[in-house]
Amino acid sequence: MSFLSIVWDWNPEIIKIGGFGIRWYSLMFVAAFILGLHLMKKIYINDKVPVEKLDPLFMYVFVSMLIGMRLGEVFFYNWGYYQNNLLEIFLPFKKQDGATALFGFLKDWKFTGFTGFASHGAAVGIPLALYFYAKKHLQKPWLFILDRLGIMVALAGFFIRLGNFFNSEIYGKATGSSFGVIFKRAGESEPRYPTQLYEAFSYLALFFALWYFYWKTDKKKQTGFLFGLFMVVLWSLRFFIEFLKEAQIEGREDWVFNTLNTGQVLSIPLVMIGIWLMFRKTKIPQED
Repeated sequence: MSFLSIVWDWNPEIIKIGGFGIRWYSLMFVAAFILGLHLMKKIYINDKVPVEKLDPLFMYVFVSMLIGMRLGEVFFYNWGYYQNNLLEIFLPFKKQDGATALFGFLKDWKFTGFTGFASHGAAVGIPLALYFYAKKHLQKPWLFILDRLGIMVALAGFFIRLGNFFNSEIYGKATGSSFGVIFKRAGESEPRYPTQLYEAFSYLALFFALWYFYWKTDKKKQTGFLFGLFMVVLWSLRFFIEFLKEAQIEGREDWVFNTLNTGQVLSIPLVMIGIWLMFRKTKIPQED
């Protein structure tokens, strides 16, 4: 291969003890939450919201994100498999003949961790959870917290896609040239588009844009604008980058006109919601 291609053979595990390992992907999740909480604290102080309300926010986001992403994978992408393996939706084990018995009673089950998550599920789960958070803990409009958390989600998207790159997963189609990344650990031998990095740095740019709009403009007073901008840009990026991605689920890569895949179809209504939020008429509160 020419110097234009990069052979990627990074071990996704930082350390392994017994049958359990700590992965770079998990570290990226932790980094996203720690940095996100730090930056949200700055926003809460600026908005004169008691910082102790961050603790329940962390729990609402963390739990709803995991549940939403997991159920998104199950119902949007892989229901054909999980409808016959319902326990695997909730348990980090997979049925595997000949696997060592776990805890003395889970015969033929292997610990794998949760191996399937879908960001479109988080796009449903997190806003729903934040509706109850805003009502119970903030006594503010639902879109108030969505406007601000969207900034942090864009940053989290950067870290999560970096984790996907370390895992050699969700990569792109073959480039058909010497340009690209060879994901050796995934068994690939030809250069592919590093779509994880395309998404990661696009989301990082979106984070900086939203951060600017919050601190340097009055757009945060236009309830729903920041979250709408987040939705339009993030899911539009996802829509176009999907053209370069390898199909994630065999047989469901082409849903509409043999062109659009599952991720693109699910992104369209989210973009439309974002456009509506950005351009709907709202009253901007006047300062005293």
